[in-house]
Amino acid sequence: MAFPNEYRYTREDEWVDIDGNLGTIGITDYAQNALGDIVFVELPKPGDHVTAGQSFGSVESVKAVSDLFCPVSGTVKEVNTELQQSPEKLNQDAHGTWIIKVELSNPDELNGLLSAEDYDAYVKERAEH
Repeated sequence: MAFPNEYRYTREDEWVDIDGNLGTIGITDYAQNALGDIVFVELPKPGDHVTAGQSFGSVESVKAVSDLFCPVSGTVKEVNTELQQSPEKLNQDAHGTWIIKVELSNPDELNGLLSAEDYDAYVKERAEH
């Protein structure tokens, strides 16, 4: 499974793509595959504050409801409202479908995230257990 090199990853299977002080956040292809068919996405509201490592919403699949954990802290600038009508977009293109965009309040938090190479190794390690 190829994970985009420009993204940073969490151990909870979220990715963040950084452009200046804005982080675009989604779930990994590994996560959507493990979840199965996604039928609902709970989103925060623009202006909400999110904290790294804390839940900012959830995805509901035919298998389970899973929390979404924010890779960075900051203020939600935009939410992908298309997901309310078409949550299956996350299954179709997990790495190309964003969930929220966050203005970073602490860019140093990025240092604690995984590179694509490290995330790939982490996923393989989990698959072996």
